[in-house]
Amino acid sequence: MDHAGTEAVLNGWVHRTRDHGGVRFIDVRDWRGVTQVVVDDDAPDSVASVAVELKSEYCVAIRGTVRARPETMRNPDLATGAIEVQAVEIVVLSASDTPPFVIDEVSDARDDLRLKYRYLDLRSFSMQRKLRLRHTVLQATRSFLSAQGFVEIETPTLIRSTPEGARDFLVPSRLHPGQCYALPQSPQLFKQILMVSGFDKYFQIAHCFRDEDARGDRQVEHSQIDIEMSFVRKEDVFAVVEGLIAAIFRAGLGIELETPFRRLTYHDAMNTYGSDRPDLRFDLELIDFTAIECGDERALVDTFDDSIEHAVRWLALAGLNDAFVMLRKPAELSDGQRYRLRLAHAMAAADRGDRERLAVV
Repeated sequence: MDHAGTEAVLNGWVHRTRDHGGVRFIDVRDWRGVTQVVVDDDAPDSVASVAVELKSEYCVAIRGTVRARPETMRNPDLATGAIEVQAVEIVVLSASDTPPFVIDEVSDARDDLRLKYRYLDLRSFSMQRKLRLRHTVLQATRSFLSAQGFVEIETPTLIRSTPEGARDFLVPSRLHPGQCYALPQSPQLFKQILMVSGFDKYFQIAHCFRDEDARGDRQVEHSQIDIEMSFVRKEDVFAVVEGLIAAIFRAGLGIELETPFRRLTYHDAMNTYGSDRPDLRFDLELIDFTAIECGDERALVDTFDDSIEHAVRWLALAGLNDAFVMLRKPAELSDGQRYRLRLAHAMAAADRGDRERLAVV
């Protein structure tokens, strides 16, 4: 609204067009969003004739006057929903064939089609945001680590093959027939050289290559924030990494993380979550039922807290709803501790497939 009455030039792609009885609306898109352009019914022929020819994904430059939309036509879902641009000149920079899929917030096209027409896929809002978020994350990383005294050093990409966790990608050497370079799986050897060379704080955004099967969190090439420090203690490493993650969340998402983070020993993580990289949002924690087999009811009562939430979830996930209803009989609810003990017996029996014992409980 502050720009109403001023002249503006929009450069972008035609998102969609609409003809409302002589008044034509053109949505122009760039990475910032969508702006509505209006070609009035009294527009010059030079403008109207071009507007009629516009189709989806035409690349255009439009000059016009910014004006406020009528109150009833404002769109609160758009950042530019309160204004529109009255076109006085339209230039087609590049015409376009009908695109193979609709370019919008999220594409429903197959992945192979998106990759074939990658330049179109990258125009979508979601891909634009992801790549710009990556830029913000890397900028925040460099800013934070540089302020902590780290030096960014780029290590070689064509190296001698070294044994690591996966197979190497090999590049034949023209100057040395019969020999090959390897692409780095990580800059491990180089950063160790830097440490003994006196660069006590090093980092880089390292590009790594690993010839291995694809997994949910792994592909053949990836970038990683690589950090190495000398003359430090465990708490120093925690402080740097926690501060870096907090800086990234602050810059990228506007979220303030509380530090220091919660810390778990390997023993606690494995015994509580069954994983050394647990998702702490997962409430179904592991409980040791060794005491049941030993007949130590007191130890079992101490194991459970005052709620039966964990037991209820366990039975529901295991599909034992009938058993759970059976255990809720009033006669069995007279003593809370005894009730939790029976739940534990049912869970332990079901875990072993001992259905006969479950029925007795």
